[in-house]
Amino acid sequence: MAAVPAAAPVSSSSACRASIFYCPSSRSAVAVLTPWWRRREPYPAVYVAASSAQSAPGAVAPDPKVDMLLDSVKWDSKGLAVAIAQNVDTGAILMQGFANKEALAKTISTRKATFFSRSRSSLWTKGETSMNFINVHDIFLDCDRDSIIYLGKPDGPTCHTGAETCYYTSVYDGLQGSKPNEDRQVMTTLYSLEDTISRRQEETITEGSGKPSWTKKLLLDNQLLCSKIREEAGELIQTLLENEDQSRTASEMPDLLYHAMVLLRVKDVKMEEVLEVLRKRFSQSGIEEKASRNKS
Repeated sequence: MAAVPAAAPVSSSSACRASIFYCPSSRSAVAVLTPWWRRREPYPAVYVAASSAQSAPGAVAPDPKVDMLLDSVKWDSKGLAVAIAQNVDTGAILMQGFANKEALAKTISTRKATFFSRSRSSLWTKGETSMNFINVHDIFLDCDRDSIIYLGKPDGPTCHTGAETCYYTSVYDGLQGSKPNEDRQVMTTLYSLEDTISRRQEETITEGSGKPSWTKKLLLDNQLLCSKIREEAGELIQTLLENEDQSRTASEMPDLLYHAMVLLRVKDVKMEEVLEVLRKRFSQSGIEEKASRNKS
């Protein structure tokens, strides 16, 4: 694979104004996307298509950086590329559609996930009817530049069925005779654990008596849960103080994480809420973050 040419030097002032630069020595655009946590405002309104810009009074002037980026995408013979929306906090794949140049340009400008409808031959912004917008924090192109990821935060359920994601049908469950479950999600390890803990809590309510699992015991006994969190935190700390090997630290951290997640379940706090708070702190110093807590 040929090496990608380095982007041309840019001044610090121009770097603050734009997140996409072009290498004049190359025929293709080189996208340098500023991390999403450093971008607070939508990218300035951009030129979408020559035909619409010419026909609309007072149309926004073309942005050459955006134009060059759009030209660098490997659109198919119909001018489309696959566009996937992904939850910025959970990592869940929300939906898949198609985008053309105008859809991608509008997404860059408005920070609302926008697609091209092949059936209607027109642009559509997710949420324009349901108000369940997908608020885009960053956009990624794959290495071949022929598919797009909109990394964002949904305002509500993404699927038209009311499910949080369009991907709730498991192939292996189907092969075993199970019907699709709209509550089922494509879960990462962390969210699979959260789901298991949640189901254990439901079982403690419906089952009543009987020999409870360890998770159920923790859910029913706050003192036991708190003592275990302190214990597991101490064991994790010891791996540092006693200079234990990495595998020991890696094995102790899940114990602490698991017990902390049980506490979250008791307090009815979702892991997604925790990660959202964490994401919002990325652009703050520790001093600023603590000051904001005191104000609230």
